[in-house]
Amino acid sequence: MNSEELKVELIYDADCPNAAEARTRLREVMTALGHPLNWREWDRGDSASPSYALTYGSPTILVNGKDVAGIEPSGEVSSCRLYRDSSGGFQGAPPTKMIEAALAGC
Repeated sequence: MNSEELKVELIYDADCPNAAEARTRLREVMTALGHPLNWREWDRGDSASPSYALTYGSPTILVNGKDVAGIEPSGEVSSCRLYRDSSGGFQGAPPTKMIEAALAGC
């Protein structure tokens, strides 16, 4: 799939302390992989956001409609997300390698 067909979305809550880190990691990975810095952001509290944005915790990165962590949406949620990292710990934003893996397949 070429970069023009790539659809990347960042879903977040406006008060999420991890949204900025998710955005930074997304930018870094897209740059490293040579993808244009082009993605859509959805604030879960904005009535203009699509209804599916409410089915993911904050922050979530979708690549072509799929969560980079492989989690399926589960109805409307209002929560922060945690991501397991390679050392078995948790992070508040998707680990870089997780984002890389999702984008590398495109």
